[in-house]
Amino acid sequence: MIDTIRKLTYLLVTFSILIAACNSGSVKQTASSKLNVVVTFSVLNDLVQNVGGDNVKVHTLVRPGLDAHTFEPSPADSKTLAEASLIFENGLKFEPWLDDLYTASGASARRIVVSEGIEPLANEDGELDPHVWHSAVNTIRITENIRDALAQADPANAATYSANADAFIAQLQELDAWIFAEVENLPAERRKLITTHDTFAYFAERYGFSVIGTLLPTSTEGASPSAQEVAQLVEAIKEANVPAVFAENVSSNTLLRQVADEAGVAVTASLYTDALGPAGSDGDTYLNMMRYNVQTIVTELGR
Repeated sequence: MIDTIRKLTYLLVTFSILIAACNSGSVKQTASSKLNVVVTFSVLNDLVQNVGGDNVKVHTLVRPGLDAHTFEPSPADSKTLAEASLIFENGLKFEPWLDDLYTASGASARRIVVSEGIEPLANEDGELDPHVWHSAVNTIRITENIRDALAQADPANAATYSANADAFIAQLQELDAWIFAEVENLPAERRKLITTHDTFAYFAERYGFSVIGTLLPTSTEGASPSAQEVAQLVEAIKEANVPAVFAENVSSNTLLRQVADEAGVAVTASLYTDALGPAGSDGDTYLNMMRYNVQTIVTELGR
């Protein structure tokens, strides 16, 4: 009888230990799991990381230095999308390849358009401009959209996402004020931009610049200026009397350099436009990108 009781006691203790071990493993797995997030391009990677912190694992489709307009997805990108819990995209036709990729991948993750709620600008052809992030105020709205989407997908960490977003928004507000102060160092008649493609309209509207001309429209996809358009840009540069035009990090700048030579002006080192720079570069985060661009623009146009 005693042996039987001992055996039963042993079995109960062993069973309890196994249950405890299973529960412990389950808690550890839940605590260490991260929300699997896909973003379409590198700027969004940085913004989502700032809000999500340690609670998200972010996969970026269009990596630093690459052009989202002309991006061609791979089979690996399809697999990445299929495994996502959330997908963050810019919208406004910035990612013309995304709809097909989403359908082909069989993905079921919710798609979050981060430009939602931002009043879009249109170019002279009536096309909506997708480059909303070049205004720090717009990026505050983007950050709020990211916060809300993460909190809805992962309510257990909603307070953390809110706190992270608040901290980052404070930095964006500081950035916005700093840009205005830097631009004040540049005479109003010098606040004129000529770039490879039409990417700075939101920046110009917010901070008091004029976009005098660009070689390419708001999308670089399949775009090529005619000889007449190139000649008109040369004349526009001469009439604007600017000391420099601005190359960018996602497009070939060969033609822009030819235009600059004909107009007799300098071409600056590349601004960061539709993508961040690689790690360790002047534009490896959103805040660094904006500060570098502003300092470069103010310095070069102030010569």
